[in-house]
Amino acid sequence: MEQQIITAENNYRDVNRWLLNHGLEKILLVCGNSIARQQINAYFEGLPERLGVTVVRFSDFAPNPLYESVVKGVDVFRRERCGGIIAVGGGSAMDVAKCVKLYSNMDRGTNYLQQKIVPNDIPFLAMPTTAGTGSEATRFAVIYYEGAKQSVSDTSCIPGTVLLDSSVLKTLPLYQKKSTMMDALCHAIESFWSVNSTVE
Repeated sequence: MEQQIITAENNYRDVNRWLLNHGLEKILLVCGNSIARQQINAYFEGLPERLGVTVVRFSDFAPNPLYESVVKGVDVFRRERCGGIIAVGGGSAMDVAKCVKLYSNMDRGTNYLQQKIVPNDIPFLAMPTTAGTGSEATRFAVIYYEGAKQSVSDTSCIPGTVLLDSSVLKTLPLYQKKSTMMDALCHAIESFWSVNSTVE
């Protein structure tokens, strides 16, 4: 799958196109509380009036998200009958949104981690607000179940579209900027020494 990269130019015109192209009337917005300090917050607040798209916000998760938070997200997605998912935030928001996408068509009565993943075509757009996790570009998500780290992996959780907006880094605290820089460096080193690395 080739990922589409869009930008925030012209008041998020490309996001408007993404919503219209997918015929979305209601979306699940997975985001942290920091979205209130970002430009895109006003975009989402005006979306119902501008395009007739209802925005259902889901923020009931913490850093290093729990399995139970993902279950709540899936329940909200289903109950509200959302047609697509937009994730805005760092790695935790991305991981929760990825798992919501993966689990949304699975059996609610059985632990999602014990089921075989069945790929789905739910439209998924991700907007990273840090520069280090790379979660918007990978098939991995990390959540915690009964205190243990669970790595969820499937290519169908890779966002089909990524919105890059450098303005979000302006509100990022200096410590977080340094952390994400080190995160990016570590990812680069890991990819270099990976047994699956290529010449590229």
